[in-house]
Amino acid sequence: MIIAALNLTPSLCERLADEGELLTFADTEPIQALQTILEQHPRLIVLERLFAATPRGAALINRIKTDPQVSQAEIRVMSHTGDYTRVVSRGAVAEPAVVAPPVYAGGTESREREYEADGPITLDDAPRQLDWHGTRRAARFRIRQGVEIQLDGNPANLVDLSVMGAQVISATILRPNQRVRISVPTDEFVMRFRGAVAWAKFELPKPTEPPRYRAGVEFADADAAAMDEYCSKFKL
Repeated sequence: MIIAALNLTPSLCERLADEGELLTFADTEPIQALQTILEQHPRLIVLERLFAATPRGAALINRIKTDPQVSQAEIRVMSHTGDYTRVVSRGAVAEPAVVAPPVYAGGTESREREYEADGPITLDDAPRQLDWHGTRRAARFRIRQGVEIQLDGNPANLVDLSVMGAQVISATILRPNQRVRISVPTDEFVMRFRGAVAWAKFELPKPTEPPRYRAGVEFADADAAAMDEYCSKFKL
């Protein structure tokens, strides 16, 4: 299988002619490509180098690598000119920079690798108000499934929450350093305050689910007492 921009696909097909029959997908079709990969279990999956370097390409690589259904597939990154070829190790993650993990009450979650819209972000790209050494100024709690807030009027599911920030999953594009208006509904009123996206990454979940963005949002002027009460109400 080949996944590449349409204008680069013929060159890759020519270079991989010895591999037998090849399915091709445009780089705008990662969901369709993933669905076919999970259904047909191809022996070889080739991503054109330029696509593999994008957030969608990296998300697709990581999604394939973590699925036991296709554990035997070789994942190969190639340039259309033939001057670059790399076999992706099953133990490696696709070329992002590492930012600090969220720290929860009761333990530290494993580190995640983050991307902005056009490539990996570094620590210098993210807001400096967070503690990038892996500690937090406030305890962070996992939130019950189905609890939503709004970012710029768009719904986002809460993953975890503290009085200083939150991790969310959103169908709407979120980018590092993006300023957002935050609305948090309660039984009595709606809390409204400002914030900024500290980190964000594009994800490809199960093939039956749409693409989404996972992001960390830092609160700028939230009422700490009200947010502490909200955390207590909805934490797991």
